[in-house]
Amino acid sequence: MSALALLSGPPLRPIPFPRWPQFNDVERRQLLEVLESGKWGGYPFPNSKAREFGSRFAQAHSAHYGLAVANGTVAIEIALKAIGLKPGDEVIVPAYTWDGTAGAVMFAGGIPVFVDSDPETYCLDPTLLNAAVSPRTRAIIPVHLGMNMADMDAITGFAATHKLSVIEDCAHAHGAQWHGCGAGSLGNLGAFSFQTSKLMTAGEGGGIITNSQELAERCEVLINCGRSSEADTFGYRAVGHNYRMTDFQAGLLLAQLGRLEEQTTHREANAAYLETCLAAIGGVTPLKRDPRQTRRAIYQYVLRYSPEAFGGAPRDTFVAALEAEGIPAEGPFYEAVYRSPRFPAPPGSWRALPCPVAERAAYEESVWIPHWVLLGERADVEDVAKAVDKIRRHAKELPGGIHRLRR
Repeated sequence: MSALALLSGPPLRPIPFPRWPQFNDVERRQLLEVLESGKWGGYPFPNSKAREFGSRFAQAHSAHYGLAVANGTVAIEIALKAIGLKPGDEVIVPAYTWDGTAGAVMFAGGIPVFVDSDPETYCLDPTLLNAAVSPRTRAIIPVHLGMNMADMDAITGFAATHKLSVIEDCAHAHGAQWHGCGAGSLGNLGAFSFQTSKLMTAGEGGGIITNSQELAERCEVLINCGRSSEADTFGYRAVGHNYRMTDFQAGLLLAQLGRLEEQTTHREANAAYLETCLAAIGGVTPLKRDPRQTRRAIYQYVLRYSPEAFGGAPRDTFVAALEAEGIPAEGPFYEAVYRSPRFPAPPGSWRALPCPVAERAAYEESVWIPHWVLLGERADVEDVAKAVDKIRRHAKELPGGIHRLRR
């Protein structure tokens, strides 16, 4: 019998990793407080918990204004409409991201232009922006991906030169910092998600932060069914949707925000230890950390897989073996968006530069390990490295043709 759990051997780790989402009596008290108040929804906007959360979340990310919204995709859509995106305007987005990044551009009437990734970080490669920009370009959406932030120095510099807006997709970046400034505060607006798997969650939900009062007021109008903002300093008027967040969600997020910094620090320390453990094994390499990213928010710990170190077995076979050993992992966590079955957009509604790095990351290289694996103790982290080592030592037993595409 094979030693590998994938081939009916005993798994290295038969016990689960720390539970996610995490909660305690703080969440319970927040929910009970909202329940007893009778003010459950998002109207009047913002309701008391949503107002408090928006302010505190913005402050935690170096921004002046924060707004709670229905989810992360509509956060991007609202941000695009707030900057004045018009039908047919182009928006540069990375090819390697969740489909909703590009979908939000189309919902706002724009045309996504897909750009390849930096091979060291898997974030948008700013050296390719010149090839992507056109007279129709209106904005850039850098995505802070997995555990890395995009090169915000290069991207904001390019945007300033070409008079473009920057909307940061921060769905993975709660608590991250670039030069000591919070993710989402470096561009014109930052959009966050609070979906179940995220670093802070209310089950669903989203957030927008900005340092511009005018953009904040525009977002308020667009979130709140077209009603004027509270201050109405700029007299902005638009047809809006109900993209409000309930106070139950905002209460949960206030509790989650209270432990974000501690969890971020814990994940960073365990990630550093994991990197040390993996370096002694080889075959999988963590993505490069840019020293300008002064704090990592590790939503997924992303590795680059080398099949040569595992007998030529495909990445998806390695991931299946890792999961069989009790280590949660995914390979095709994201696809190159223009190839995704969830993006059946007709020709002419988008355009793409050649994106070999994104395609290689999506279908051959990347291994994604969820953040709650790093919320345990050092022994938990060691199990990840032990599982990789076990698979490598028995690599000759790995089948060569296991291919999966998880949805």
